[in-house]
Amino acid sequence: MITRDDIFGYTPDDKYKTTVAYFSMEFAVDQALKIYSGGLGFLAGSHLRSAYELKQNLLGIGMLWKYGYYDQGRDGNALMKPEFIEKQYSFLQDPGIVFTVPVHDSPVHVKAYLLKPETFGSAPLFLLSTDIPENDEQSRTITRQLYDPNETTRIAQSIVLGIGGAMLLDILQIEPQVYHMNEGHSLPLNFYLFAKHNNNLDEVRKRVVFTTHTPEMAGNEEHGYGLLKDMSFFYHMQEHEVRSVLGLEGDKFNYTLAALKFARKANGVSKIHGEVARQMWGSNPGICEITSITNAQNKTYWKDDALETALSKKNDTAITQRKKEMKRQLFKTVADQCGKLFNEDTLTIVWARRFAGYKRADMVMYDWDRFLNLVNNPDRPVQIIWAGKPYPEDYGAIDLFNQIISRVKPFANCAVLTGYELGLSALLKKGADVWLNNPRMYREASGTSGMTAAMNGAINVSLPDGWVPEFAKDKENCYVIHPADNQLSTEEKDAQEARNLMDTLENVVVPTYYNDQKQWLSILKKGASDVVPAFEAGRMVKEYYEIMYNS
Repeated sequence: MITRDDIFGYTPDDKYKTTVAYFSMEFAVDQALKIYSGGLGFLAGSHLRSAYELKQNLLGIGMLWKYGYYDQGRDGNALMKPEFIEKQYSFLQDPGIVFTVPVHDSPVHVKAYLLKPETFGSAPLFLLSTDIPENDEQSRTITRQLYDPNETTRIAQSIVLGIGGAMLLDILQIEPQVYHMNEGHSLPLNFYLFAKHNNNLDEVRKRVVFTTHTPEMAGNEEHGYGLLKDMSFFYHMQEHEVRSVLGLEGDKFNYTLAALKFARKANGVSKIHGEVARQMWGSNPGICEITSITNAQNKTYWKDDALETALSKKNDTAITQRKKEMKRQLFKTVADQCGKLFNEDTLTIVWARRFAGYKRADMVMYDWDRFLNLVNNPDRPVQIIWAGKPYPEDYGAIDLFNQIISRVKPFANCAVLTGYELGLSALLKKGADVWLNNPRMYREASGTSGMTAAMNGAINVSLPDGWVPEFAKDKENCYVIHPADNQLSTEEKDAQEARNLMDTLENVVVPTYYNDQKQWLSILKKGASDVVPAFEAGRMVKEYYEIMYNS
């Protein structure tokens, strides 16, 4: 059997001796390992990288997705289309561990693979797969596609992650002092722990902490009790026992609410989100304390070394030169994908992140005449790039993505890029002058893309949601878009915030870039300085030990 020393290869620092198992449905550790969809994975990947840097006693439990999330290809008209292509990973270690997990009262074989710390510089990560010859075809599909649209497959994915992950730790004879659920997907692990500890809820609560990432009720996964019982989601418990033990009512079993009752402590992922989460869930009896630990990103992974040197020396000439070099690198991808040649001297605005409707990717186009004036101004030209992956079954978001492609086709200075994964994300952050962020207020739990953009000399132009209010000093380290009155209707807020965005771009951002480079560089440098250490993942993983694991 593989030993702890084989798994870790390092001795944990005395400050971080508490043994933690970190469960997440997705991890974005490296471009080569495509087992993530967006921000949740980017966050988990940075968590593992910084845990490794600080030599914390933490290991990850995740899933080995055969097709990943999906590959973002293009059809004959250059519009996006999801493609599902098998991935191969020769760098994962096979420790020879296969075991069975009950799904729908039948044994499903699960094989564990290990991503060793030295491979990419991360805490060790075990990845579970059901796509092995011992299983029938239906069981093999469980770990094929991240966030499978089929309801029963999605439930089975949670069972394999939660119960399978907990079983694996027992097989390895690793007894975590803390089981950390990063979002509610791994919830079934609690039912396994409940059985393991003689049906004692307090024993489960001693060991479990929970991070919630979803600031709206619709995003919190729930299913009917009968279906979950039939699927073996509750492990050995009956429906009436689940209701009784957790004090739950209603027809649907809500993952987040159950997690808040199983955990000894929970956290939101920004100060605003902590408040929103307490308002959302605080009226439910029996839930744990909800605090907040603001998300962060691993600087070692995301930074550009040459720009870092220029920033540390406060060398404006070197900063400007390196930014132009990074823009040229990005513009090669623009030319390759879109056949458009961008100019390194032109102000470049980037909108890039997980592609969901509430993030309003097309807000800069709401007033088409103002958009035309912005992109057609020969005296103060701008270039705009969009990128992001919609959920492959979110046809509204895919339609919006494709609408933007179609609308900007005639413009030589506007481009939409496909393949938004770690590699392209880094290129965009390094090549952007402006990192645009305009979600509907209070819908963004944290957001982290602007953190790594600031590390790479892109200036955030953002509404004050998620992490931004903890960072933003308007016109000092970023530009803040004024939010609309929260009493207005959604349509009125959209229209008002679109006007405010265009006012900010036309009257402040563009003139400063072209008329006051000294001020531009001052804001760029202040943003890069202020984002570290406050929004660097070393701070975050230290706080998880102090606030969640050791408390």
